Amino acid sequence: MEAAGGAAPAPGRARPGQPQPQGPPQPQPKSRELFRSQRKESEGSVDCPNLEFEYGDADGHGAELAELYSYTEEPELSTNRRCFEEDFHAQAQGRRWLELDGAQHKAYVMRLLDALEVVNRDKRLKVARAILYLAQGVFGDCDNDGDVLHWSRHNSFLLYRLGTFTALLELLNMEIEVLLSVMYLMVENIRVEQEEDPPEWKTYRETFRMELSFPVHTDEPFALLLFTMVTKFCSGHAPHFPMKKVLLLLWKVLLFTLGGFEALQAMKVRRREELGLPPLPEDSIQVMRSMRAASPPTYSIELVEQQQQQKRGHRSRRPLVKQDSLDIYNERDPFKNDEAGVDEEENDDVDSGIEGELDLMERDAIIPTVPAQHPPIERVSFPKGLPWAPKVRQKDIEHFLEASRNKFIGFTLGQKTFWSFLQELGWENGELSPSEHKYVSISDVQIKNEEELEKCPMSLGEEEVQETPCEVLYRAMLYNLPQYMIALLKILLAAAPTSKAKTDSINILADVLPEEMPVTVLQSMKLGIDVNRHKEIIVKSISATLLLLLKHFKLNHIYQVSVEKRLTIAKLVLKQGVLIDPLLKDISRKGFHEEEQIAFP
Repeated sequence: MEAAGGAAPAPGRARPGQPQPQGPPQPQPKSRELFRSQRKESEGSVDCPNLEFEYGDADGHGAELAELYSYTEEPELSTNRRCFEEDFHAQAQGRRWLELDGAQHKAYVMRLLDALEVVNRDKRLKVARAILYLAQGVFGDCDNDGDVLHWSRHNSFLLYRLGTFTALLELLNMEIEVLLSVMYLMVENIRVEQEEDPPEWKTYRETFRMELSFPVHTDEPFALLLFTMVTKFCSGHAPHFPMKKVLLLLWKVLLFTLGGFEALQAMKVRRREELGLPPLPEDSIQVMRSMRAASPPTYSIELVEQQQQQKRGHRSRRPLVKQDSLDIYNERDPFKNDEAGVDEEENDDVDSGIEGELDLMERDAIIPTVPAQHPPIERVSFPKGLPWAPKVRQKDIEHFLEASRNKFIGFTLGQKTFWSFLQELGWENGELSPSEHKYVSISDVQIKNEEELEKCPMSLGEEEVQETPCEVLYRAMLYNLPQYMIALLKILLAAAPTSKAKTDSINILADVLPEEMPVTVLQSMKLGIDVNRHKEIIVKSISATLLLLLKHFKLNHIYQVSVEKRLTIAKLVLKQGVLIDPLLKDISRKGFHEEEQIAFP
């Protein structure tokens, strides 16, 4: 066998009674070993390195700001700078924005806000672009990216302190694309916390969060306005909306007002303490962050090609192995069945890869008939099970024991549980205690409370509901919640890559396509990269939005993510026939069947 990495083969073992020769030429590897090494190198070179992925609320601050723009918007950056410098140099001749003090910054921003209310659209647009240039960090006066990010955050807090966000909210329908960019920069810059932030910035951050969470300036939360823009875009009433910016702003507003993974975990711990439940055994977010990133499921076209090759009567080379996040927890024990492992390895070497194309006579001459002798190897223990602590409900324990007892013994205990029956007999076993992995969730307590309120509505009275940002948002979204979810899934379907023809899909590329189509190969390549990046950002923002809503609504109350709503969304996705299809095939291939889970005592 060759050494790993394609090094020279190891010298052969000396025969008994024959001295080991010194310095002869290295023997040539056998054909079987050569094919096996080539196959391992070809597969390992692609699949061995881990995927670089960080499980968090969002990417880095600079990367999240950069995703707001596309390559086709590059000329608009120069336009924003020109609009600002023309107005700024008329007020402060020979000076730069970085040289002014706080009072002068405040006076100039107030002047821009006054000019933003003019009737002339051209003048109003120039003022809006000047404000956008301030939110972008006055990059014309900065020397590096760090200074741009610093002044972008500084100017965003300054704009919010002077009431710019409220003024932009009133004029949103007039200059929607420019004002959405300003809003996104303000939300993202104020949302991110840094150690060197002044104390007053923390106060502004909490005030801004409260204004976005509760209807202060309008009758509805700001997130509901963005959801309405999404539905208008999907219905065709507003096809000019820059949907990527709307979705990015919606995602960051929900992340800012509801909270990310760490805030969600803190709320879950606090809620369990209020309900008198035992603490969580672990932090699931930290467990997920320590796991390997998983590859996406196999594409449908790969499955079709494999089926066609099997019908033609020969096996092709094995497809690239998908990287699973649970690979290190599902290692095969080589000592479970040594003989079966040898036979399986020999059959795999004979039937797969390039060896399947060898002549049978040549293969018989190459492969010896004598079974290989395996030297004794020290037994190695492999991790078993999942990386997180197991959780099981009391109802699941009783259902499993009842089904197993009825299957293997043939009788049931009626209303008595299995453990109460054993306690009556005076038998106890600490190792088989049902409370070892028993988990009582917040949802179980909420369902029990709802059942008690339904039985005794007069004596128990009305339930006290806390006025949280999540509750306010759900109450505002409840009437049109299916429409909002359908609109998001329609856009997700239009942006997701698929082999199915999208004749009835909506146009999500209106804000990324240039006015003049490319005429050179370089311009076409640049536009293609921009379009793919545009779609990936849309998919990312919608996925994060749906995940945030699901987690926060479920923690707020389990009935806010009822089965009927999830079935409606699943039917819609299945009807479109592309998003969930690879996942279902991957699950069926791994064999997660309910019958297999209860087929043992």
